[in-house]
Amino acid sequence: MARPKRSFSPEFRREAVKLVIDESRPIVDVARELGIGEGTLGSWVARYRRDHVDEEPTLSVNERERLRQLERETRELRMENEFLKKAAAYFARDHR
Repeated sequence: MARPKRSFSPEFRREAVKLVIDESRPIVDVARELGIGEGTLGSWVARYRRDHVDEEPTLSVNERERLRQLERETRELRMENEFLKKAAAYFARDHR
């Protein structure tokens, strides 16, 4: 049996999106808290981001530097992870 379609006011949608965007909260948590579907809230957030793409604040010098550091760290961790996978496969193959 299908559930009846619920409609939400524009104010409700705006406030839900605001909780995700402004407070950097996960969509899953906000959707659960408000009793709405994750997909529904996700589409509202995606639409908001598409409509407000020009309003994204530019990164400060410190934020850009931090982003570079995190990207470098991510690259290094991925390389280490790949190495460990290969080493584990080698030792697993060697002991048979």
